Amino acid sequence: MPEGRLQDLIDIQNEVRLAFGWEYADDFESANQMSLAFDHDVPFGNVDWNFQGRNETLQEICKVLMSSKKVVIIGAAAEKEMLEEINQEDVSIIAADGSVGALKGFQNLVCIVSDLDGGEHIDLAAINSQRFIIHAHGDNHKRWKNILTRWSKFPNPPRLVLSHQTNEQLIGMENFGGFTDGDRALCFAIWAGVKPQNIELIGFSTDKVGEWSGTTNQERKLKKLSWMKKIVSMLNLDPQID
Repeated sequence: MPEGRLQDLIDIQNEVRLAFGWEYADDFESANQMSLAFDHDVPFGNVDWNFQGRNETLQEICKVLMSSKKVVIIGAAAEKEMLEEINQEDVSIIAADGSVGALKGFQNLVCIVSDLDGGEHIDLAAINSQRFIIHAHGDNHKRWKNILTRWSKFPNPPRLVLSHQTNEQLIGMENFGGFTDGDRALCFAIWAGVKPQNIELIGFSTDKVGEWSGTTNQERKLKKLSWMKKIVSMLNLDPQID
């Protein structure tokens, strides 16, 4: 994937902020606070969450994705029946936030991309030590602090990678591009080196709010999904959107 295309997936975040009237400063504050919170040898009392541990987790995820014949990304409109039809051989799955609830067990799940509004579904995945790419933005500052504090006390906490949506270089965090959890998961796969032709999208829709979406304003969510489609279209995968 050309570097310019990857940058386009990041630059569109400025357009989204403008469209919704969101402040860049709020996104930066949340991301910067997350960076500082994890800039310790044992963040949240968990050594696996330090810089080295998170980097190892990121490399593990990328290695699995690059060795897979197909990468399936599950969106909020996914139905369990859709996933039962997946040929599991040489397939890796990335779940967008609460859509992990559509999976039977966590078979072939490589990671969950989440801004942490997926409720009980992501809690169950965290209890079962799944890998997460945790995203900081201006509207989830308190949420990520509260949830990660709780998760850190699990017997076997999940492994983490941290992401943000600012133009800054933040220690121990990456901006993979994208906006919603679903298209951010796609952008991450592209960032990791997966070719678009090896990606299958399941449960991506622009005309309905999926059952795995977090608590949200439906009208605003549908507006967000229109931006999701625009981002997916930049990678020529929009024919896979319902």
